[in-house]
Amino acid sequence: MRRILYLSLVVFIGLLVASWLTHGTGVIRNDIARNIHIPDEPTMPLQVRAAYNGREMFFRYRWPTPKPHIYHDMLKYEGGKWVRYGASVAGPQPQGIYEDRVAMMVDDGSVPEFGRYGGYITIGDRMRFFTDEASAKEVAAHPYLGAKKGQTEVGKHLPGTRRDIGDWSSVVPEDELARLRAAGYFLDLWHWRAHRSNPVGKSDDQVIAEARYGDSGKAPFFTNWNAETKQPRLMFDPEKIGVRALDWTALAGSTLGFGDVYYLREDQAVAFDSKFTWKDGDTIPNRVLRAGDGSRADISVVGKAEWRDGFWDVTLARAMDTGHPLEDKAMVDKGFYSIAFAVHRGAYGSRWHYVSLPVALGLDRDAQVTAVRFDGDTPGWEQPWSDVTLFYPGQVSWPGLISARHAGSTFIKDGVPVRFRHNERQLAQYGIEAEFADEIWRQWMLTLLGGVLLIAAFGVGLNLLLGRERVSQ
Repeated sequence: MRRILYLSLVVFIGLLVASWLTHGTGVIRNDIARNIHIPDEPTMPLQVRAAYNGREMFFRYRWPTPKPHIYHDMLKYEGGKWVRYGASVAGPQPQGIYEDRVAMMVDDGSVPEFGRYGGYITIGDRMRFFTDEASAKEVAAHPYLGAKKGQTEVGKHLPGTRRDIGDWSSVVPEDELARLRAAGYFLDLWHWRAHRSNPVGKSDDQVIAEARYGDSGKAPFFTNWNAETKQPRLMFDPEKIGVRALDWTALAGSTLGFGDVYYLREDQAVAFDSKFTWKDGDTIPNRVLRAGDGSRADISVVGKAEWRDGFWDVTLARAMDTGHPLEDKAMVDKGFYSIAFAVHRGAYGSRWHYVSLPVALGLDRDAQVTAVRFDGDTPGWEQPWSDVTLFYPGQVSWPGLISARHAGSTFIKDGVPVRFRHNERQLAQYGIEAEFADEIWRQWMLTLLGGVLLIAAFGVGLNLLLGRERVSQ
């Protein structure tokens, strides 16, 4: 009996010590191998204004960031070869070479779930940079997305384009995709990038349907890499720029500013000279900028986007009706739309951005964002800003949200908008917890087991002590 008493006391004290040592340590930590990196700030503010004149639609965005990031995707000569810096990584790009961005999705009511749940509906199964992301080889082997559309990753897509929303590869037949698109079942995507937009005055115009695509026509940039020779295709024209390449130390030290050449425009480039004696540190942008054309170039940057006193200020404009009804959402006087925003800052790329809940946009109608009608060519911007809170979404997917694993799935089934149930800070917390669901569950079970053992050890010890006391009496 004495041995059992001592054993129960040892177990009890041991569990108390273990609880004390592990209290507050948690399970949430960055894990780059699993594509997990948690931002320091779970939410951020965005200010928005909108205006129109019957011909063009204008949006103005303002958001804080301590430092602007205007460099993007560079090819650096080192050790006799060209090495790429600035590709998307989990968390911030180590050299700071990833451009700031603002994006906006637009719907006219043809995607009914979007007005209630926003960008969540575009996040499907095994998305790019999720812990369980589909490999480039898997996607490239898909008969439609890969072989026909040239996709190499699972990007944003709409749930109605899949037979099984929990299976990214289950794309509905092409004739059904065409009918969905003709019915307006797509999202218009405005996408401004600090490096690839400002120097040519163009924002990328894209569309989200069964995948995320660029609109038809030429994009305002193209990739400057020759896979066969493993060299850039183009370099700076020394007669126009004075150099063939940038200096890596200037990029690493962020000494090139808005008035300097830190980008490669097509009209400032010539064919790459492989016979030139390149030296370590010579750097050429991996993206060549141009004006673009067709539907892809519908959106213009008004003036020059500016970063000043800790804030970006960006204004975009587009024809209210571009004449491309299968790629752009036409906007009409007194119209009512749903929009949602995303911002990249701090050299974060890919899914490590901040997003908003869907926001109502009214053209000369009361809404969360009211577009003011004006006469003339450019708005006066007298109206107050509309404040929007953005949040980190984590790895929350639409298949997960509508599954039985999500306690709120019944509310989604009933069409209750997410805004009625959660605020942005709660959603950011949920997004972070979703990235560690297995670890949290395991920790919870260990805590439960530890609690049961504590109670059992305490009970055994107490009963034995009471029993000895009765015997001694």
